[in-house]
Amino acid sequence: MLIGEILQVAIAAIWANKLRSFLTMLGIIIGIAAVITMVSLGEGAQRQVQARLEGLGTNILTVRPGQQMFGGLDRGDNEMTAKHAEALRVAPRYIAAVSPEMSRRQQVTYLAGNSNNQIVGVWPEYFELQNTKLAKGRLFTDGEERGRRRVALLGSAVGDRLNINTSLLLGKNVSIRGVPFEVIGILETKGDQGFNNPDETIYIPLATAQFRVFGTERVSTISVQAIDAKSMDPAIAEIDRVLRRAMRQKPGEPSQFTVRNQTSLLETFQETAQTFTFLLAGIAAVSLMVGGIGIMNIMLVSVTERTREIGIRKALGAKPRHILLQFLIEALVLCIAGGIVGVATGFGFGLLMQKMAQWNTAVAPGAAIGALVFSAAVGVFFGIWPARRAAKLDPIVALRHE
Repeated sequence: MLIGEILQVAIAAIWANKLRSFLTMLGIIIGIAAVITMVSLGEGAQRQVQARLEGLGTNILTVRPGQQMFGGLDRGDNEMTAKHAEALRVAPRYIAAVSPEMSRRQQVTYLAGNSNNQIVGVWPEYFELQNTKLAKGRLFTDGEERGRRRVALLGSAVGDRLNINTSLLLGKNVSIRGVPFEVIGILETKGDQGFNNPDETIYIPLATAQFRVFGTERVSTISVQAIDAKSMDPAIAEIDRVLRRAMRQKPGEPSQFTVRNQTSLLETFQETAQTFTFLLAGIAAVSLMVGGIGIMNIMLVSVTERTREIGIRKALGAKPRHILLQFLIEALVLCIAGGIVGVATGFGFGLLMQKMAQWNTAVAPGAAIGALVFSAAVGVFFGIWPARRAAKLDPIVALRHE
């Protein structure tokens, strides 16, 4: 028997029992659809994390004040001020830029508009350090920061909460906690970062925030940019050495600050999302195995039903390998057809979740190809036993079968 004839006979046998064939494929369809859907969710989450990583700037370290402990009780954060950031500016070896930061939510008004926004006091270096670009206007200068000038930069969505187009606020005065600030620049859209939304944030000079708005010299964080990716660890060591000296800490004492690598945090989150994707895909793969067992069961039933047909084919000259190939192709066609429908269904569910639930989904072509290859492997694995059983039938015994 030629391969073409074997394929034709196999497809004809499947088509003769359309409902049973569809129900047999259902396990494969559900398994593949589940795999594609889960992988699309995981891929979308990883791409979102990558976008956040790029939006945070490169080679960034964050210094936060440590906790004051007395008698086992937490007495709040240690004091950290702009002077500690200035110490990091003195003859740096592995540090490219530094900017202290302090932030609080404050009431913001413009004409009849009123909103509660995050107000962030920073140095001018902050915007380059955090990869924040200017859309209109200009950034404030070192002179304006030292002079405690009342100037402000607005995130692209600040105006939405004040019932006005943000770009129209350029050159106008907005009030922060009753203090008027001149809007000198509008920043480009960065998107929600999960823990905050920079597009709804107002940035002002650090000294202005300390003495005109917040009334404290303490800063919440110091952002530090290493000169390159290879200098991250030396930069951490340099920060530790400089700040310990600035805070007059003795050798061996616990640090009064912590240094965090934002890139490492996001990479950890990305690895977690990937692990979660593999876990869900593994659960979905169980559905494929169940579907494969269903195919093996149906193929065994098919062999029993067609025992006389097998005997006639062998009597007419068909060899065991031809019979084996026929039933193996039937199992393979069922699995591949189920895989194709499952991939299409998975894509459909991914798009549906993206539109209905606003979840980020993305499916790499490799995932679809891998799913089809896996479904074909399931067909071969679970189809080989029924096919061998059919091939080993004695033609005389098969012809006597009723």
